[in-house]
Parts: sequence; C-alpha cells; structure tokens
Amino acid sequence: MAVGLMPYRQSLWSLILSPAMLVTGDAFIALSEVWLKSGNVMPASESQPNVQVMTPQAAQHGQERRRVLVVDDDRRMASSLAQWLCSQGWHATAAGTPEEAIAAIGRHRCDCCFVDAGLPDSGSERVAGVLRATWPDARLIAVASAFTAVTAQRLGADDILLEPIADAAVLAALAADSTKTASPSQPLRHDGRRRFLGRSPAMRAVLGVVDKIAATPATVLLTGESGTGKSLLAREIHRRSERAQRRLVEIACGSLSESLLESELFGHVAGAFTGATTSREGMFARADGSTIFLDEIATATPAMQVKLLRVLQDFEFEPVGGSEPRQVDARVILATHEDLEGLVAEGRFRGDLFWRINVISIELPPLRERREDILPLAESFLPDLSRKTSRPLTGFTDRARECLEAHHWPGNIRELRHAVERAAYLGTGAEIDLSDLPTAVVSGARRSRSAAASTTLREQLANPERQLILDALRRHDGRRDAAARALGINRATLYKKAKRLGVDLASMGRNQTAPA
Repeated sequence: MAVGLMPYRQSLWSLILSPAMLVTGDAFIALSEVWLKSGNVMPASESQPNVQVMTPQAAQHGQERRRVLVVDDDRRMASSLAQWLCSQGWHATAAGTPEEAIAAIGRHRCDCCFVDAGLPDSGSERVAGVLRATWPDARLIAVASAFTAVTAQRLGADDILLEPIADAAVLAALAADSTKTASPSQPLRHDGRRRFLGRSPAMRAVLGVVDKIAATPATVLLTGESGTGKSLLAREIHRRSERAQRRLVEIACGSLSESLLESELFGHVAGAFTGATTSREGMFARADGSTIFLDEIATATPAMQVKLLRVLQDFEFEPVGGSEPRQVDARVILATHEDLEGLVAEGRFRGDLFWRINVISIELPPLRERREDILPLAESFLPDLSRKTSRPLTGFTDRARECLEAHHWPGNIRELRHAVERAAYLGTGAEIDLSDLPTAVVSGARRSRSAAASTTLREQLANPERQLILDALRRHDGRRDAAARALGINRATLYKKAKRLGVDLASMGRNQTAPA
C-alpha cells in the first residue's frame, strides 16, 4: 500500500499507458471501472477537489471515536497511515499481517477497514471475509495497484483507492463512512442477522440470484446437501427483503409428528384435542407480514402436503379444530437436501406441490466444490469463538490450513464449524494447529492427498469420457446405436470405450438407468 499523502493524484491513464506497467486484459478493465466509478485518480496537473470532511467528533456528537483498521504487509506504511489518521481525530490501528488484522477485528469494534488488495496467500480475501462476518456494517476500503485491481474488485469493497493514495482520497472515503445514518457497527452473533456465506464463483452466482429475488414476494426453494448453509441463506434472503423489520419464523418440519406439525403451522383453538385448553397462534399467523422458513419440507406427510398446497396457493388456512378461515401475507422459503423431483417420480411427493414451491430454486454447492471458501469460512468463525474462549484466536498454522483445504468435508459447513469450534476449545495457542483439529479431519485430509497423488493423468482424462458415455446412454434409454450417434462415434467404438472405461453395456437395456 503506497500511501501518497501528497497534494496531487497520479493520472490513471498515465499509469495504465506507462511502458513500465503494461496493464492489459482484466486489470485494464478493472482499473477503468474503478476510475469511472470513484474518480479517485486524476491527472497530476488537476487541482485537488475541495472535500468537505466530517470529523469523527462531529459525526459521533461526542460519542466514542470511530475505529479504523489499516492492514498492509508493509508495516511501516500501515503505521504511517494509522498515525496520520490518529492526528486527524480517528481511532486508528495498524496490522501488518492478516492474522493480526483478524485478531484486531475480534477484539474491538471496527467501523472502517483499509486493506491492501495485494496481501499474500489470499490475505485480503480472508480479512474481508472476517470483517463482513463480524462487523456487517463496517466500511471496507481496498487499496490497489495496477496489478491488484482485479483482486480489489473481487473483495466486494465499498470503495477502491488506487496507489499512490492522497490525503483527500483517504478523507473522502472516511467522509462517506462518517455520514452514514446507520447506527455504529454491531458484532454478529448467532442471531441470523448476517453471516459470511462465501466469495467463490459458485457462491457469487448464488448471491447474485438472491440480490434479484430478495425484494420480491416469490416463493424460494433451497436445495443442496445437508450442512451447506440453507438456513443461513434463508436468513440472508429475509434480511435483504422489505420484510426484514419483522422476525423470520423458522420451523424444522422433520422434527415434529404430523399432528404436532399441523398445530405448529396453523395453530389450534381451545378444545381441538386433548390438552388444548387455550387457543394458540400458529407459525403462519406469526409470519403475517414477514417470512416463514420451512426446513426439511420433503419429510411432510401426504396429508400435510395437501394442506400446505392450499396455504401456498391461497395463503388461507383454518386452525386445527377451527372453522373460520384466516388469510396471511407471508413470504415462504423452503429447504430440503432431498431430490424432490425424484420423489415426485416415485410418488412420494405431490407433483402439484412441487411445481408450486419450485418458483425460484437455488442449489447450494457442497463445500468440496468451492474449496476457495474453506479458509475464509473457517476464519470467519474465529472472532465469535475468541469471545467464547476468552483468548485471542488469530488464525491457523500452515499445517492446519493445508489440512482444512485438503479434507473432503462430507458434512460441509456444519462439519467445518464444529471442527474449528472443537479446535478453539481444546487448543492453547493464538493459532489453531494441526494437532488441535479432530482426528477425522486430519485422517480425511491425508486420504484425500493420497488419492490425489495416486491418480494418473490417464485416469483423470478417463473420468469425463466415462461420464459422457453414461449421460448419452441415460438420455437414450440405454439404446447403444442412438447413444453412439449422439457421441459422434460408431457402435464398435462405443463398445471398445465402454469396455476400457468399465461401463457394463450388457446390464443396460431400454428404460434402465446406468450406474453412476
């Protein structure tokens, strides 16, 4: 992070076109977008804008000074900017490593964070993830060079400053933070208000859909393996919706019997059944004007599916034992780890209900398919665990990081959370080490590394070829001639490839499904 603190700004275009820079491709586009968006860089011949900066004291009206964290692997630069901000009236702290930054974020409130977009070992992404998870309202300002502009764009920063940054650019960014009307940042607890969900391409695509549908009343179906974060995503959809001022109503359908589930969802009147001495409001009534989240919807019995279908069509129901219909205005989010379409084909789930709830379907990818999210997610748990254990937790040792990245995580985010929590309670150092992690995770990582090392190039190339043949046979009900034509090969070649790849054609006939 090159802190200019000078009475001029360097021209973006001279920076891009300088023979020494040779900026091309994504970096050129990213730099251009930064320039068009913020105007942070202008020709040196132009005068500085007259930035009207609200001082921390004026912004807080005598309250505690707003806290700023400066993160740069050049500690001298970080300290220089932090000291200058202190002289301007801010409460600024410098951190020279991502681990120091994560510890600082866990110790104190953070209202604004300047982070160097070029921190090594994905340090910038790690700091950004922990900041967003712990202090959701904090302002993230990325400081980038021509070479790190693309990374800065991916951080999801509120503002991007291009090096060398000037006094006015820093103060302007802080002025935007000071003039917020929102209350000071509050730490994220286990209240579902906001959680770090991931920054991998797969999760960015998921959150892109959430951005489009959050403000609508559309019914949403969340699918994916157990532990992938479906309940967290449901809370995030509600948080971004116009109904966020009211509490999200959640119920796990699989945890209750049919009679109890009906009473929980729709309520009951006094005398409806033995023990019902008073009338009781159900979950749908409590969700009037808000959102209701029905988890494990695939466990609903056929009779309950009929009742749910009526509610989702007309948003009208009668309490158990009652005769007066009641209408509600509730947004419905449902989740399941089952293949509902397969259950419909087997006759175990109503087709009309499936098509009614399958308005907007979002599938959450398993953690093993978005490995770039493993470490940021693990580190996002540390500030909360640091408060629970009353000791600083700054990150993971290299051995622990390698283990976390190598493990297959069949339990997905839930398993990762439990592994980090166990390590935090049993460990003694500021950094979680390999020896602190559960034995199952360590042995799983070892098996994954062994399997990867034993896989030859030929085997890796054979897997997609085998899958293509299986897919073609499935599409054509096991008819070999049709499958061969679809693949652009003759029948004899299909036989040879099937034999080499271990595809048993003899066991596959019309209307039979190929083994996976």
